[in-house]
Amino acid sequence: MTLILFWLFPLIYSLYLSFTDYTVLNPYPNFIGVQNYLNLFSDPDFLTALKNTSLFVAGTIPFTTIIALFLALIVNQKIPLKDFFRAGFFLPSITSMVVIALIFTNLYSKDGYLTFLCHLLGIPTPEKGFLFSTSTALPSIMLMDVWVSFGYYLILYLAALQAIPQELYEAAEISGASFWQKFRYITLPYLRPMTLLIVLLNTIRSFQIFIEIFVMTKGGPLNSTLTVVYSVYENGLVRFQMGYASAMAYVLFFIIMIFSLLQMKVFGLGKGVEE
Repeated sequence: MTLILFWLFPLIYSLYLSFTDYTVLNPYPNFIGVQNYLNLFSDPDFLTALKNTSLFVAGTIPFTTIIALFLALIVNQKIPLKDFFRAGFFLPSITSMVVIALIFTNLYSKDGYLTFLCHLLGIPTPEKGFLFSTSTALPSIMLMDVWVSFGYYLILYLAALQAIPQELYEAAEISGASFWQKFRYITLPYLRPMTLLIVLLNTIRSFQIFIEIFVMTKGGPLNSTLTVVYSVYENGLVRFQMGYASAMAYVLFFIIMIFSLLQMKVFGLGKGVEE
């Protein structure tokens, strides 16, 4: 009953609303078919939000995944203070995103530490701060997101690394295999299922980015950080255009679904390690 009340009913009802002109101020919605969906793809704000969201996804997932894997390989070795490093890398991912966003907002301000450091190094910075420039606002949030996220995926990679049978590495060493050969023919194939999971989770999370935008930029400057989920919030809860916002949400849902299916295809979901 709880599943129906809090998941299935909102899912179906929002789909119905996406085919209406429902607003909070008009409690009697009219059925308008696919007009909301047609309007979306002629709406410059939505297209900008879709472009920014795509840039965010493409610009964060590769770096987050590679950094997580690289550091997982390091902390999986017998090094001093490895437990300390594991905890330190994981800590940002369990810290409140609102708190982190507020901290980075100060770091990125025109009087912030990052601007001060850039001045010491002779690196030019935006006059009003990194979050007030259309060329640096989105990359700044992307950089923060990579820093926040990689620790969580590092732990997932670490669990997968520790599940690989050590006998395989011992046999490879006896055969004279190099580090790169062991990494390519043993480590990577065994990490393929976990890599798929990490990429899927990261894709869903990145497409749904909201808190960072809400706290740090509100979609500005000049819509340079406007994302799809923030557009859903703005249209649904600020402008009260619930039907239009529902259409946006379902477009995002299908985009995420298509990306997820493609990733499963690329990583070969269901294939064994030996394949």
